[in-house]
Amino acid sequence: MAFKQDIFMQFARVGKALSNGNRLQMLEYLAQKERNVEELAKVSGLSVANTSQHLQQLRQIGLVSSEKQGLKVFYRITGDDVIELLNVLRKVSERHMDEVGQMVSTYLTVKDELEPVRREELLARVNQGLVTVIDVRPEQEYAAGHLPGAINIPPHELELRLKSLDTSQDVVAYCRGPHCVFSYDAVEKLRLNGVNACRLEDGFPEWKSAGYPVELTA
Repeated sequence: MAFKQDIFMQFARVGKALSNGNRLQMLEYLAQKERNVEELAKVSGLSVANTSQHLQQLRQIGLVSSEKQGLKVFYRITGDDVIELLNVLRKVSERHMDEVGQMVSTYLTVKDELEPVRREELLARVNQGLVTVIDVRPEQEYAAGHLPGAINIPPHELELRLKSLDTSQDVVAYCRGPHCVFSYDAVEKLRLNGVNACRLEDGFPEWKSAGYPVELTA
């Protein structure tokens, strides 16, 4: 009994670390690319001191690791299983919490009610040259890794670059994850401009952790 109590106490430490929305969001940001404290604070909208405190809690239970590069310390997630943990948390919450389902319906489903494209289907269509893929994440995240042949078009550039897109074939947009609003916004805007567009079922971290091919910007 003592063993079971002790090991469940350790499991509870992971749960405690995940019980803060800011820390969950940081894990999603770090799933895109490694970042130092200042970069993570900027994208999270938090102070450097607050960001550092959250990172220490995540590091103590092994969800992130750190490495000093020059004068800065960079953080990264410690494995693809961290991405799997976030996905399980999303799915369980969406299935069993009415509040989460309502938020998804109110803020996301209204923008796109169509079924997203599954990973295996998109890869097959990419290999056959039948689809244009756009990565709507920030440029730094795209450079750290993206889907094969994907074009980087952040949301604020989409309207300016519509004319340069090959709209003779379908366009598939993807972002940081299944609940990332950037891909929803991009698809909505593309459709309003007459483009046949849809979303990937999730985001870059899930694609990478599933073992699908990834390209880096040279």
